[in-house]
Amino acid sequence: MILSVKNLSKNFRDGKKNLNVLQDVSFDVKKGEIVTIKGPSGSGKSTLLSILGTLDDADSGKIVINSTLINEVKDLNKLRNLNIGFVFQFHNLISELTLEENVLIPKMINKEEIDNQKIEELFTFFDLQDRMKSFPNDLSGGEKQRVAVMRAIINNPSIVIADEPTGNLDKENVLKIIALFKKLNINNKLTFIIATHDDQIFEIGHSKYNLESGKLIKI
Repeated sequence: MILSVKNLSKNFRDGKKNLNVLQDVSFDVKKGEIVTIKGPSGSGKSTLLSILGTLDDADSGKIVINSTLINEVKDLNKLRNLNIGFVFQFHNLISELTLEENVLIPKMINKEEIDNQKIEELFTFFDLQDRMKSFPNDLSGGEKQRVAVMRAIINNPSIVIADEPTGNLDKENVLKIIALFKKLNINNKLTFIIATHDDQIFEIGHSKYNLESGKLIKI
């Protein structure tokens, strides 16, 4: 099991009201599995993904990634950089950096040696081999999101967490991202956890869940 979540709970205070955003959420994810999660706006999907990605803390519960209990990890930044890739609704690329530099940010943070041949192969795989020295402002929305996916997988993470990855794309680019996720899953055995409102991307999940009223229910 690549990820195990047990009895995860998260509450927020809204004035005098206590909001139970997540209530005893438990599920497991196998290596090479695509997990998709849907639910109404404000249901807690982004909060759940932030906690799974170690960007936020739960009030209670346990998360185990690759047999490591993250509650006991002292250097979460290192664990996150090596084990988790993130794809958000907005690409969050740095406009002053080339596409190649944007993709290499996780390796730069980890002070890893760069294998130029592998980087070129990656850009070719994503059909952006002629754009390595281009800048984000030169790209379409779909191309920017592909670069964001490259950045997410550059360190061969155990899990790719995607929060509404197609929410800002037109129908044509939604289909391209779906095809890309499927290809990465099959060819690279990448594990995905995807929160989405889009029924098309929701349907690619091997395991599908609905999050509502703090409860995560398998469909």
